[in-house]
Amino acid sequence: MPGTGENPGERLTQAVPLAGTPGTAYIERRAVPVPVADAAGVRFDANFGGRPAVVVPLRDDRDVLTSVHGRYLNNLRSQNKMLTIGPGGGVINVRGGWRAEPLILVEGLFDALSLATCGWASVATIGRWAPWLPQVCAGRVVWLAFDASRPGEADVARYAERLPRADVRRLRPPKQCKDWSTALLKVGRKVVASWVVDRLAASEQLRVQGVA
Repeated sequence: MPGTGENPGERLTQAVPLAGTPGTAYIERRAVPVPVADAAGVRFDANFGGRPAVVVPLRDDRDVLTSVHGRYLNNLRSQNKMLTIGPGGGVINVRGGWRAEPLILVEGLFDALSLATCGWASVATIGRWAPWLPQVCAGRVVWLAFDASRPGEADVARYAERLPRADVRRLRPPKQCKDWSTALLKVGRKVVASWVVDRLAASEQLRVQGVA
């Protein structure tokens, strides 16, 4: 941690449960119920690098803590919106993460929390590569649910190349929504949940027909 030298484990111990903290309103403004965030390991840190933030652990394939990711509650124009400390090699697992079926990879914490609000498990990479992902993805269908943007499509191409033993498929957010967090706010939980069901079913039907 800049300024203190604390490692991820030491910093995480300073965080507290969301209930009764400013983190509660921050989570709820994004249409994510606090129990969903609690279940994902999200906590509140009043002084994460000098500012209040909601924080969440990143873990490797053995569930060992590797990093802590924080999303700041407020930021000025020149300030970062988020900070991650730790050496990398971990992901944010929500509702079972990579151990769940279907295996869905997303970009950010709130993408994963938004899908969890709609009943879906996912893995948030927060823009970091975990070298063990090819092993846990091998022989499985992997849905790349990154943002509907140029950077998101670049992530899709990169992950498709790095997961050669997986059946990689694209899962875009609903139309006119750049990511899953935006979709939850814009169209609501039921629409997002149905969208995912329909997209997965359509892809499977194409596969059976030999089109995909």
